[in-house]
Formats: sequence, structure tokens, C-alpha cells
Amino acid sequence: MELKRGGSQPSGKGPDEYFTGRVRIDPLFQAPDPARVLGVSVTFEPGARTAWHTHPLGQTLIVTSGCGWVQSEGGPKEEIRPGDVVWCPPGEKHWHGATSTTAMTHIAIVEKLDGKAVDWMEKVSDEQYQRSVSEPGAVAMGSTIQVES
Repeated sequence: MELKRGGSQPSGKGPDEYFTGRVRIDPLFQAPDPARVLGVSVTFEPGARTAWHTHPLGQTLIVTSGCGWVQSEGGPKEEIRPGDVVWCPPGEKHWHGATSTTAMTHIAIVEKLDGKAVDWMEKVSDEQYQRSVSEPGAVAMGSTIQVES
């Protein structure tokens, strides 16, 4: 058994090539081989967000504080709040981050496939980021991102 105490691992800055705005990444766990799972806590300041990206084995997001947005390619932007759980299926292009006025923190859980957990793509444009949001909790038609509250 291994116990990692809160605050025992250093925080990191979200790299500029993968994030827009101020983002802090706090490592939570990374299971040793042969397990593939890892988890981080990510805090987005207002206006901060990921670039478009996919995950080879999918991603689970658990919102712990604040208010944010998530969107899969071709689907509407969804509002997410504490207690919401988001499942992003394998290979689905998506982004997530804080709203323009409120910070947001989530726990992100992914599995690695052949040592890779994420494929980064282009940044989310300001125009894409500012588009209107759908009703909270709605599941987009034509999109497989699922928000549960």
C-alpha cells in the first residue's frame, strides 16, 4: 500500500502550448505498472481552458469547485458545477475549463495506452470559447460527452 499525503507533491503550471490562461496542475496519483490509471487536480482561473484534445482510453472529470464549461467537437458547450461527473469517451475531441468569470477545479482521471494518456490538438479560439452555453445538465445530441449531476 502507498499513502500520498495531500500537498506532498509539487504543483505545476499548465504548459502554454496545451492551455490558455492560468492553470495549476496538482498530481494526485499515478498507479505503478501494470496499472495504467493516473489522476490530477486541475484548477483553471477565470477564462482559462485546455486546448482541444482526445484521450485514447477516455477521461473522467469530477468537478470539485467553481463553475466551468466542457464541449465536445460538434456539440454545445455545457456548464459544469461541483458534484458533476463528466465522461469523455475514447478518441472524442473536447475541451474544458473555467467560465469567463469564475474559476473551476476538477479531478481528471485517465488511463495510459502504450504510455500515452492524451493527444493535444489546436487551441480553443476565443470565438469558440465565448459561444453561448446550453442548459446545465443537458446532454448534447450528436455528442457523447455525458454530464451527470
